[in-house]
Amino acid sequence: MEWIFIIIIGLVASSLGSLIGLGGGIIVVPALLYVASLGILPDISPREIVGTSLFTMIFTGMSSTIGYVKHKTIDYKSGLVFLAGSAPGGIFGAWMVKHLDVQAFNLYFGLFVLFVSAVMVLRSKIKPIPYNKESGYTRTFTDISGQTFEYGYNPVVGILISLVIGFISGIFGVGGGSLMVPAMILFFYFPPHVAVATSMFMIFLSSIISSIAHITLGNINWLYALALIPGAWIGAQIGVFLNRRLKSKTIVLLLRAILIIIGIRLIFEGITG
Repeated sequence: MEWIFIIIIGLVASSLGSLIGLGGGIIVVPALLYVASLGILPDISPREIVGTSLFTMIFTGMSSTIGYVKHKTIDYKSGLVFLAGSAPGGIFGAWMVKHLDVQAFNLYFGLFVLFVSAVMVLRSKIKPIPYNKESGYTRTFTDISGQTFEYGYNPVVGILISLVIGFISGIFGVGGGSLMVPAMILFFYFPPHVAVATSMFMIFLSSIISSIAHITLGNINWLYALALIPGAWIGAQIGVFLNRRLKSKTIVLLLRAILIIIGIRLIFEGITG
């Protein structure tokens, strides 16, 4: 029975994550925590859930990246620049998670989930901050309709922001797209569809590096990871497909409501034990 739960969690989380550039971990981790609290997944700790989630993000990111490669919406150069920050941040986060007990993890992760839900509220209202073309990279992108976008950023700022996001990703087992996509739109002037695609490309690469750290620390439950991967792979392709055909407003509203409920519940468990 637990395998059915895990496959469904991977499918749903990956579909929603790929659709709006979250990566899926923001759903996988609390879902696994909840199922584990019911006794359906025995003997799995928060750090194993984090490591297993991040390992699964490799396949979510890979599947999404393949889809976005076909649509030519990935800014590879920027993705590699951001990786220079997210990779060491992810390794440090993987090391830090072993110092959190269950109550502390639930509390901090619950606060993070509520923060992400707040970011999702503001995301549609984010207006890019004008950038100085002389202070960093300037990029251009032409979409399938022929419209050309110009955006840019200071690479040092990009690396520092992605370092923080990488740390959060490593310690909570999330892809980081929930924070990286708004940052790319707000600070770096990215077109939203390029931000989502580039975020998934970065999640793919950074998840590999963070997962190596978690493997070294023994934080991955391989049986549960193998159960999550098929759903994650298929779900990511569904998300890429829907990204080009649906207005994701309704889905974002639903996801935001779910995250608020999850966040409050995790905080309550973190406080009461």
